[in-house]
Amino acid sequence: MINNFISEKAKIGENVQIWHFSYVGDDVEIGDNVKIGSLAHVDYNVKIGDNTKIEGQAYISPLSRIGKNVFIGPAAVLTNDPYPMNSKMIGVTIEDNAVIGARAVIKAGITIGKNSVVAMGAIVTKDVPDNSVVMGAPAFIRYGREEYDKKQRKWKES
Repeated sequence: MINNFISEKAKIGENVQIWHFSYVGDDVEIGDNVKIGSLAHVDYNVKIGDNTKIEGQAYISPLSRIGKNVFIGPAAVLTNDPYPMNSKMIGVTIEDNAVIGARAVIKAGITIGKNSVVAMGAIVTKDVPDNSVVMGAPAFIRYGREEYDKKQRKWKES
């Protein structure tokens, strides 16, 4: 028996895999070929694009928008309240082909641009431009996506 909670109000695409002990809230829309890891929490009114992978223990805050072909690493946190405790909420936007590293934290209202990478453990407090790699606390631009891809290829070949 798999102990997930998936709201009856959620719209789930084709070929979606949701692993053990995960939560999917009301009015969530999940595209096709999405994978959600164990213990992940996808709160209400979230939209997730096709071919996205969300690793275990990630928290996807209400009102967040996640594009296509996105990777969100283990225990990453998207927030939705820039001034807790407040009744006015805003989600995080992650555009297509972005990568979010393990345990990264992204402030409410932030946009992560297309093809960008947020390094593991980064604390993102400002919008990330397209094709950028950010790291640190607070996160800063370290280099571009082209250099990241080059480093990744070199690592695979070694």
